Amino acid sequence: MEDKQSRRQLLLGAAFLMATSAIGPGFLTQTTHFTEQLAASFGFVILVSIIIDIGAQLNIWRIIAISEKPAQDIANTLLPGLGFVLSALIVAGGLAFNIGNIAGAGLGTNVLFGVSPKMGALLSGIVAIGIFLVREAKKVMDRFAQVLGFVMIGLTVYVMFTAQPPVGEAVVKSFAPDTIDFLAIVTLVGGTVGGYITFAGGHRLLDAGVKGKESLGYVNRSAISAIGIASIMRIFLFLAALGVVAQGIQLNPDNPPASVFQSAAGNIGYKIFGVVMWSAAVTSVVGAAYTSVSFIKTFSKTIETYQKWFIVGFIAISTLVFVSVGEPVSILILVGSLNGLILPLALAVMLVAAHKVNIVGNYKHPVWMTVFGVIIVLAMAYMGVISMVEGIPRLFD
Repeated sequence: MEDKQSRRQLLLGAAFLMATSAIGPGFLTQTTHFTEQLAASFGFVILVSIIIDIGAQLNIWRIIAISEKPAQDIANTLLPGLGFVLSALIVAGGLAFNIGNIAGAGLGTNVLFGVSPKMGALLSGIVAIGIFLVREAKKVMDRFAQVLGFVMIGLTVYVMFTAQPPVGEAVVKSFAPDTIDFLAIVTLVGGTVGGYITFAGGHRLLDAGVKGKESLGYVNRSAISAIGIASIMRIFLFLAALGVVAQGIQLNPDNPPASVFQSAAGNIGYKIFGVVMWSAAVTSVVGAAYTSVSFIKTFSKTIETYQKWFIVGFIAISTLVFVSVGEPVSILILVGSLNGLILPLALAVMLVAAHKVNIVGNYKHPVWMTVFGVIIVLAMAYMGVISMVEGIPRLFD
């Protein structure tokens, strides 16, 4: 019974690690930014992104579990050197995102306590580092993600109700939008399952020994739960922003999500934003650091032995870069769209690997999952190129 309970805790921990990795400052900024641009039609973007997220997560998590190898080793087995390329992209994206996450943590503490964003970022970096310095660090990481995940969702639900959004219009436009925005879809998918985020939960489960055919049921449930948690948060945040935008209120371009919370619930809403922003940021710092290092630890015995210290170093570097340079809102959105371009490559590698006997043995990957995955690869590659060529300049207008 205890084993079943600890297994359930682990699967929930992996789901929340992925979901809270996805729910970072960029997530909050992207959602409010595009809601202001697209209004109720942004519901369609969320619907499409959820479908893509489920297809990507299910495929990738299952293949990691079946092969009993992390993604970089799967890629290197498929084509020598490919794992190094994938890892370089993931770690670079993770570092860029983490600088934004640290910036968000600084912004959250600034709202809550009035300290400067840079000082708040420094203190938040120390909190994140502290998680990895305690005994049972991975269990602490799981519980930390769960508690703050529930806090973020609960507070956002409160703000959503105070904003009184036009829910009926949002439902209709989710299926019949006025406009379809490729950049918004690519950015949202990139921010939810792009780059390192896709692998956060899969690598966490593998780390804890959840692997092989007998674990596929658990893996499926954890993957669906992860997407569900991130999607619930996004839907509530979208509705909160829509309620504010529908009243004709202009959002502050320097901090769109803060405008939503403050406009919907006054000063209390502004303080709630501080809690949500800090929670979103610091959990993403933890998830990005853990997952990024999981992509390089199999390349070196030294990294594997001192994994904890490499994670600490990753967080320290992200914090120091922000404290010395800073990070504007537009870059958070840009990194999300660039992270979306990593997804087609990563998912394509995993789909090919799913049909290689030397990687998955006698396992037969479901045909519908392969087809679903291939459609996502093609769609994301196409939308990614279109958005890069035509859409990204919009971010800097």
